[in-house]
Amino acid sequence: MCGIIGIVAGASVNQSLYDGLNVLQHRGQDAAGIVTCHEGRLHMHKCSGLVRDGFQTHHMLELVGHMGIGHVRYPTAGCASMAEAQPFYVNSPYGICLAHNGNLTNAEALKRELFRDDLRHVNTDSDSEVLLNVFAHELQRLGKLKVDAADVFHAVSQVHRRCQGAYAAVAMITGIGIVGFRDPRGIRPIVFGSRMSAGGPEYAIASESVAIDTLGYKLVRDIEPGEAVFIGADGTLETRQCAEHWSHAPCIFEYVYLARPDSIIDGISVHKARMRMGETLAKKILSTWPGHDIDVVIPIPDTSRSAALQLAYELGLKYREGFIKNRYIPRTFIMPGQALRRKSVRQKLNAIDLEFRGRNVLLVDDSIVRGTTCKQIIQMAREAGAKKVYFASAAPPVRYANVYGIDMPSAEELIAHDRSEEDVGKMIGADRLIYQNIDDLIDAARRGNPDITVFDSSCFTGRYVTGDVSQDYLERIAALRSDDAKLDRSGGIDTLTDLNAVVG
Repeated sequence: MCGIIGIVAGASVNQSLYDGLNVLQHRGQDAAGIVTCHEGRLHMHKCSGLVRDGFQTHHMLELVGHMGIGHVRYPTAGCASMAEAQPFYVNSPYGICLAHNGNLTNAEALKRELFRDDLRHVNTDSDSEVLLNVFAHELQRLGKLKVDAADVFHAVSQVHRRCQGAYAAVAMITGIGIVGFRDPRGIRPIVFGSRMSAGGPEYAIASESVAIDTLGYKLVRDIEPGEAVFIGADGTLETRQCAEHWSHAPCIFEYVYLARPDSIIDGISVHKARMRMGETLAKKILSTWPGHDIDVVIPIPDTSRSAALQLAYELGLKYREGFIKNRYIPRTFIMPGQALRRKSVRQKLNAIDLEFRGRNVLLVDDSIVRGTTCKQIIQMAREAGAKKVYFASAAPPVRYANVYGIDMPSAEELIAHDRSEEDVGKMIGADRLIYQNIDDLIDAARRGNPDITVFDSSCFTGRYVTGDVSQDYLERIAALRSDDAKLDRSGGIDTLTDLNAVVG
């Protein structure tokens, strides 16, 4: 899960790129980068941590140009280091930069092909650098001094032929323009918008519509699976379907947790989808637990609010804000190491005792991944005086690794892997645990756009929509993504002091 943005405008784009990345900060807090193009030269700045901390006035003044791309990074199998901060750059041909959200499932094979056949060197462990080199090589094979939109679309079609997995990307070709493209199944989100200025039309491409909205652009639409959108440096726009075969299978976890509630992804309002999750969860409680003794519904901020509010309404119960969130603590889901996550939960949330004291409380969260956070929150609720603490998840049990760009760890680190719902409830300390049904989750998303018949829900079902995920591959990424492996690569980061050095 990363955030990407690209803009071609009639005036300097540095401030808009900075503002857009701040809006997309929830998609990645490990590193950020911006590169702009001015008179045939590229200007780049990358930093560890948050956008607001790593970009100072003198950096912004150096980012001149009327077009540029940006990225906020959230590491999956890679390491938390500046070497893997994006955008990536290759000088041949033309000078190309790329920012990517997703994960290539055949990255290792591609890396070998790039070295052996294409004579290209990949310098990091990032599959995004692999994607960039594949795209660059396909442009180079054309042997042209200057490329046009048709050439760019041809290169994207070859990317689709060679690359497997999930990818939403923006690439900037020096002096030529920016292209945004999406994998043939549309797993990761990407949209584009436009606005008129005194100099003519301006265009923006971003991971989520909220970035388009806040920058003053009008959302045009999502980039379709397999499609590419090319914006020339002169402000012209062309689109083309570049995949021979394509289907639509967006990641359902975007609607559960990843995306901002004010975004619209593939025609589906994230906020409305989460409300429908709360509605179906309430119906499950009424059918399986008609004699419940819940006094109050309390959300775990922030992503569960929409679901919790609708759930409380459907059950005719009080909805209360029982936790105050410290907004200066990063999302614990993406922190490296269980010890660090445990330390962060109590600094991230504080309970309002009067909302818990003497009550039977139903806590609602978007999902349960490792179980670290919810276990501590349940304990906090008890310490605040709750008589009983029930827990509801707006998503089904997360039992399988995600291989399409979300850092769901090795299956063995997922609390629900090979465990019953009753077992998970006992492990997190809940008096009762209620999970969403998978069919209800899919229906909650699909009601926003009935044309989408398939969602990638592999972390719940173990069925991977690309059809190329073997047990060997899962074991390999498990070795890379485990907390122990990440701790080794980070040099032992597992304290808040050390974290600040990396992400701040």
